[in-house]
Amino acid sequence: MTDRTVNVEAEADKATPDSFRMMMSGFPTGVGVVTSTGHDGAPRGMTCSSVCSVSLEPPTLLVCLRDGSPTLEAIVERGTFAVNLLHEGAQEVAELFASGNPNRFHMVPWEQATDAGGPHLARDSHTVADCDVVMTHRTGDHVTVFGKARLITRRHALPPLLYGLRQFRTWSQN
Repeated sequence: MTDRTVNVEAEADKATPDSFRMMMSGFPTGVGVVTSTGHDGAPRGMTCSSVCSVSLEPPTLLVCLRDGSPTLEAIVERGTFAVNLLHEGAQEVAELFASGNPNRFHMVPWEQATDAGGPHLARDSHTVADCDVVMTHRTGDHVTVFGKARLITRRHALPPLLYGLRQFRTWSQN
């Protein structure tokens, strides 16, 4: 057996919001837009890279959303949401939904079927999961929303959009 231990000078710093943000930026992830509909019937949505599978049986995922966001408020009120996983050609949509622009749904095509958890970004997502809220948990300035997926809609056979090191990238075929 080969010893693969490497001695490297390491420097530990106190965990601060900035050091934590820097650490997490080095962990690339897929990009989604989480959507729902407000009590007024208007669509709500925000970019989210904090999406994680939780269970296959029942099919459950989680999303982490900023406490106080209109999207989170709509999800909690309605009890449903959609996770639009963006494809490689949707960087502008990811940036738009991260910007807080109040007219974002006027700037992209979307649709919402009666049984949908929230609006589907039909042109920009490769897959959409419609979910029912099963639990929420507040930690710090975010709320984790657990959703049981009840519908999965495959939109496009395009590679996913990725985010890491504060940059968008596409899945390499190499």
